[in-house]
Amino acid sequence: MRSLQTPLHRVKSLGASHSGTGHFWRQRITAAALVPLSLWFAYVAIGLSGTSTSAPLQFFAHPVNAILMAAFVIISLYHAALGVQVVIDDYVHSTGMKIFLFLLVRLFVIATGSACIIALLRISVF
Repeated sequence: MRSLQTPLHRVKSLGASHSGTGHFWRQRITAAALVPLSLWFAYVAIGLSGTSTSAPLQFFAHPVNAILMAAFVIISLYHAALGVQVVIDDYVHSTGMKIFLFLLVRLFVIATGSACIIALLRISVF
């Protein structure tokens, strides 16, 4: 099988921007994974709209639904973080501000993902 690495990357273990190819593939893989998960989420959201407040709780009490929702949340947050990282790389020129924004994005993703997973666990387990 042919490698996607350039000869210089194989020698130095770095790409043009030190991680561009890996970042590109992670974005594409998460985008491909989000297609069926987004369709599932839209179907569920439309199906649960107009129902009582206990209907979503009962729906996410089933393990398969909770796992699919957790996968949707984790993958969409990771995909969003990858996209924001590209924007920060392209448009923020100060190194200190880049580091601060990268940490802020990572903190937001971890906090939001943790809150969603904890909520799903509370619904499905307890």
